[in-house]
Amino acid sequence: MSNNAGNTLIALLTGAAIGAGIGILFAPDKGTRTREKFKDGYDDAKRDLKHKFENASNELKSKFSCDKKYDLQDTYEDLISNVSHKAEDVISFLETKLAELKEQNAKLQK
Repeated sequence: MSNNAGNTLIALLTGAAIGAGIGILFAPDKGTRTREKFKDGYDDAKRDLKHKFENASNELKSKFSCDKKYDLQDTYEDLISNVSHKAEDVISFLETKLAELKEQNAKLQK
């Protein structure tokens, strides 16, 4: 993994973890309900990410099973790009959940 792509991926995953932590702190529901919501969101994101990784893996396998020759570097960069996009999808999902929790909290504060 190139240094720039690695740093970007680490930054994205760190942002997701921080966002999830903030979401828990600002949650207006009881702790058990908040944890349940968080677990459900995590499970959904995990399932979605697993599905996308499987698709990327199948695509990669199909590229190598063909008689065509592919440049390994291009394939590697495509894979890294796909992984980066998947991480962005997870972060986007978590940010949406955080915004919803903040909105619920704001309504309860009134």
